[in-house]
Amino acid sequence: MQEILIKGADVVVTMEGARREIAGGDVLIRGGVIMGVGQGLSSAGEVILARGCVVTPGLVNTHHHLYQTLTRAVPAGQDALLFGWLKTLYPIWARFGPEEMFISAQVGLAELALSGCTLTSDHLYLFPNGARLDDTIAAAGEVGLRFHPTRGAMSIGTSAGGLPPDSLVEGEAAILNDCIRVIDAFHNGADGAMVRVGIAPCSPFSVSRDLMRDAALLARDKGVMLHTHLAENDEDIAYSLAQFGCRPGQYAEDLGWTGADVWHAHCVKLDSVEIDLFARTGTGVAHCPCSNCRIGSGVAPVRAMRNAGVKVGLGVDGSASNDAGNLIAEARQAMLLQRVTLGADAFSARAALELATLGGAQVLGRSDCGSIEVGKRADIAIWDVSGIEAAGAWDAVAALILCGPTRVRDLIVEGRRVVQDGRMVTIDLGRVVERQNQLAARLRG
Repeated sequence: MQEILIKGADVVVTMEGARREIAGGDVLIRGGVIMGVGQGLSSAGEVILARGCVVTPGLVNTHHHLYQTLTRAVPAGQDALLFGWLKTLYPIWARFGPEEMFISAQVGLAELALSGCTLTSDHLYLFPNGARLDDTIAAAGEVGLRFHPTRGAMSIGTSAGGLPPDSLVEGEAAILNDCIRVIDAFHNGADGAMVRVGIAPCSPFSVSRDLMRDAALLARDKGVMLHTHLAENDEDIAYSLAQFGCRPGQYAEDLGWTGADVWHAHCVKLDSVEIDLFARTGTGVAHCPCSNCRIGSGVAPVRAMRNAGVKVGLGVDGSASNDAGNLIAEARQAMLLQRVTLGADAFSARAALELATLGGAQVLGRSDCGSIEVGKRADIAIWDVSGIEAAGAWDAVAALILCGPTRVRDLIVEGRRVVQDGRMVTIDLGRVVERQNQLAARLRG
């Protein structure tokens, strides 16, 4: 059984109950599990020297649309609000197929890995030209990240009063049947699972009330989690009030979309009643600060959510609305937005790092991940703080958020190397990026 010892880190940030930070710390890994955390540990296996480094739990990304890495910085959508942005991009996405889904997922997953991410969700809600959720699952298997793909869907096209074009919507019976197929084929609810599958109708403005309700019933029957977009901006709230006669929180509650097995993306416009609802029911939130800025949606009330006891993690969101997929940079943005809104003492660097690690694991229902402690899975990021980004830093842990680095030195997932010395070791990243650019050029043409 493979054994790895991470030795002599400047600081090991555990994120366990006492939030210990161990100077000169070691972490012993065996068979994908953390077997020891402390000082002066020894091993006959591989030793990774971590002097000059901060060691953290692997970061957790709770919301992404990996396919969107093929549509970064699209000119027509650069300055649009949410609904206009979507209408610009839907026709482009309708031209995707299986290869576009696979390659764009590999690029997005590698970008996440290089920014310290070991576990990511993905929200794929359109399946043109034979594309399937299987394409992104295959990509994650090659890259080596722990993966929580969600089978999304859109069922109400423009002819029925919805936002997406009719060419991108599916029949609701077919959607539910394919949810069953991918869950049965790929979902693993056990500790240490590399793939868990969720059910994720895209949003209240692209699926019916019946599909939302049926999806919740199916998820509970199958024992999987639920995910969707909610309360993203003022347009979203206005649509909910006009179409459903209630705010998004009430809509979610009425249809079974609250609980510990549910997490919602964005939640920028939650009010105090909805925050209390999420806290009481254990409903999670994927906070996407960069995307919310880029689309002009606003600043989510993260400090109020956390004060109320809501589970909150971070999401980079899709690369058509961020347009980057750097999770440690996302943590910095989350901290800055709470400070600019509420004051410099509103959100600390360590609070932001907690959102990016333990917070995300809690949102995704992964009690086996998110901290460095004996018995947890060996998902670990090693950050070299001896370079220019952190030069002169007095507090190496805070420096990860306040100044950098923003690229991980080494990344370990389930006890296996994914990044070594700042380079991907599981895939030929240069070849993948070259093919990505070819596909993007074809879409532009």
